[in-house]
Amino acid sequence: MLMLRDSPDCDAMQAQWEVLQEALAKGTTRSIGVINYCEGSLKCLLETAKVKPAINYYMVHVGMGQNPTLISLSKFCDENGIRTFGYGAVGEPGPNAELFNSPILKNIGKNHGDKAPEEVALRWVIQGGAAVSVRPTTNFGLGVGVCTGVGTGAGTNGECAKGLWKRAGVFDWKLTEKGMAELTDCHGWT
Repeated sequence: MLMLRDSPDCDAMQAQWEVLQEALAKGTTRSIGVINYCEGSLKCLLETAKVKPAINYYMVHVGMGQNPTLISLSKFCDENGIRTFGYGAVGEPGPNAELFNSPILKNIGKNHGDKAPEEVALRWVIQGGAAVSVRPTTNFGLGVGVCTGVGTGAGTNGECAKGLWKRAGVFDWKLTEKGMAELTDCHGWT
């Protein structure tokens, strides 16, 4: 069970976390964690927590590697036994899809057997130590209903299966140290 950071008020966060701890103690849930918690919010939570969050679910992608806030948050989570669970591994592409068109990602992908930029970006997150959630397609305009056909008339289609199989292939190879460093040094994508 995950708790979204709804209020910046420390007392409110601690009270909400207490309810999740009670659910865990009763066996209603097997694990508890947080969504989009910054370091300050985690410190507040840990002041009174009997159980640490198992995960902190927040956006992590190539282009954020040198962000001081992200570096500090990641280090804080590691030091406190809180696992990073990243979303947005391929960014949130706008009309120009900077990340997908990046010469850096394309070149690194080419050097690893013609991997697509999104595969390289996903591999960077995983190899950096985060767990990750992925979308079945990089066509962000389709919405989540594309795989089930809800609201799209598309039904279950090959695009979703193909995308998921492609993303599962990121475990068959590794980025070099140089490639990891190069991607960590990228910045500016959203």
